[in-house]
Amino acid sequence: MAATIPTPLFVLEMANNHMGDVEHGLAVIRSFGKVCREFPFNFAFKLQYRDLDSFIHPAARGRDDIKYVKRFSETRLERGDFDRLVAEMRANGFLAMATPFDEPSVDLIESQGLDFIKIASCSFTDWPLLERIVLTDKPIIASTAGARLEEIDRVVSFFAHRHKHFAIMHCVGEYPTPDERMHLSQVDFLRERYPRVRIGFSTHENPGNTDIVKMAVAKGVTLFEKHVGLSTKKYPLNAYSASPEQIRAWLEAAQKAWTICGTGDSRLPSNPQETASLRSLQRGIFAKRPLAAGEKIDNEDIYFAFPPQPDQFTANDWFKYAEFTATTDIVQDAPVAPANAGFIDQRAHIWDIAKQVKKLLSKTKIVVPGGADLEVSHHYGLDRFDEVGLVIITVVNRGYCKKLLVSLPGQMHPEQYHKKKEETFHVIHGEIMLELDGEPMLCRSGDVVTIEPGVRHKFKTETGAVIEEISTTHDRNDSFYTDPAIMANKQRKTLLTYWMD
Repeated sequence: MAATIPTPLFVLEMANNHMGDVEHGLAVIRSFGKVCREFPFNFAFKLQYRDLDSFIHPAARGRDDIKYVKRFSETRLERGDFDRLVAEMRANGFLAMATPFDEPSVDLIESQGLDFIKIASCSFTDWPLLERIVLTDKPIIASTAGARLEEIDRVVSFFAHRHKHFAIMHCVGEYPTPDERMHLSQVDFLRERYPRVRIGFSTHENPGNTDIVKMAVAKGVTLFEKHVGLSTKKYPLNAYSASPEQIRAWLEAAQKAWTICGTGDSRLPSNPQETASLRSLQRGIFAKRPLAAGEKIDNEDIYFAFPPQPDQFTANDWFKYAEFTATTDIVQDAPVAPANAGFIDQRAHIWDIAKQVKKLLSKTKIVVPGGADLEVSHHYGLDRFDEVGLVIITVVNRGYCKKLLVSLPGQMHPEQYHKKKEETFHVIHGEIMLELDGEPMLCRSGDVVTIEPGVRHKFKTETGAVIEEISTTHDRNDSFYTDPAIMANKQRKTLLTYWMD
């Protein structure tokens, strides 16, 4: 039995296209088995189950004037017939599944050991049936045709709270479905609304159409359902069921679409030819003046020019996390390259700081609004951040301002003052040694201190601390450090936006 829904999975829906003739049903399965073996996908064959003796109201039994009563009655099969069909599915490499329309049919699915349970759109909110289905250990695939948004919300919540492995299908209950009513963008809508739920596509378009499956693949769909049948002189196909030849063309279209779409779950690996071509169009880094061995290379020491020299650093390597140091003397206008300069990328250090902050906030159960920027203050450079520095998370900055100040264990925040801003520190985790105009005071979790404009303040923590800072509007030009070296460091802040992910 399949414990999960494999990827990709194509479900071939027989419905009542066995026509109540078990030999014809076996022929349908064998015909599509030959086609599906040509493709590297996962396949399931699906039946529909109704316990007709209880499903159809006594007064409606035998009524030829009621379309579906007539159809269901004429295509009736017995338990032994369904067992033969299921055995043939497995013999042809298919997973086996069925759509139950009543509770006794769920019993039949369990007794046959089928792999999945499908919920038809008409049963999407049949709560007595859903209550029976969730008692099974089967993965569930549910179609959503005609369901209102609040109904989908309820069903998704119902399955999720019961820890079921399930997927929902975008579906249009019109047979066949005209192109203008396919609404494939519902796949995007459902995926955005239910990001932890797999979204599939149950399709009823003209069976000769191979464009729609390509578009669905391009939207990231990996779970499909399609009606199939086998046309004979005795049993013609309906307008929305695909023949083996049409399924072959449909699967070929899906396979081609996946080939064209390529990798989508991660960034492409480096292509050497592409990399070399792009590098040849970049600007190289050149020395603006003679540089001595051991000298740190800053913006004013270099310029960028085309064409780049082989193996030199380029403008693409020059970013705020990068540190360059001359390892040998470099003459004016010479290329700056690994042969004469060292290069250190500090991004890993920045992300390590973000991880430490997340760990501390998680430990203290402090909730940070999604999308809040993280500001890393490294007053004397990243190399000294563990000693001197602070992380600031701005929650709001309007006529009033709220920030979270995160100080890691052993860190000190250097002395500063504000000319305009009045701020209040509320220590919500740990303890700090706060100095106001040189006077020290120990502040523990729960303590509140107001700092007026012009008051010099600095603090240090041995435990690590989180401070809620509430103040008047923050102006970035209103922070004055008493150490002029900090004021001269224009690169003392680094901002991260997607650090919460």
